[in-house]
Amino acid sequence: MSAEIPACAAGDDATAANGVVLMAQSVPTAAWVPCVENVPVGWTFAGLDARDGSARFWLDSDRDGARAIEVRLSGGCDTRGATEIPSELDDLRRYERVTQVSPQYLGRRYYVFDGGCLTLVFTLSGDNRGEPLALATQSLGVVSREDLATQVHDASGGRLHLDPPAGTEGEGDPP
Repeated sequence: MSAEIPACAAGDDATAANGVVLMAQSVPTAAWVPCVENVPVGWTFAGLDARDGSARFWLDSDRDGARAIEVRLSGGCDTRGATEIPSELDDLRRYERVTQVSPQYLGRRYYVFDGGCLTLVFTLSGDNRGEPLALATQSLGVVSREDLATQVHDASGGRLHLDPPAGTEGEGDPP
């Protein structure tokens, strides 16, 4: 588990943080990878966990508790029972399913795209439920796999690739 914020743009060169690259490598089919644009006041980044086939990170809230927002990246998702809503993100279809409104506001927001799904799981227990969800989700962004591949290639002087070249997976390090 990593404590480094998976920032959309970090450092002097404003490139995606290593955690974003790690998430992309965990879900090699995903055309888009979630990242953090900024951490709103009252929220803290709680950690990132990336495994083969999925990745996730959490945001804690001073009002809504630990892991109030969980952001998951996977190769796909089940949106049955969710309502499609116009998406604020180009090339991503948005769905929402609220499962409980009181005493906690619980649900999932899905962004579906080529090769993957970004799921926001929200567990909000504060008084103004819609406001923290909007604030937290406005702080999130996405980076295209294409941009991440270019970033890795450029940062390594062409030696490394985000995704292994075809036919080299499992053959060890490239020469």
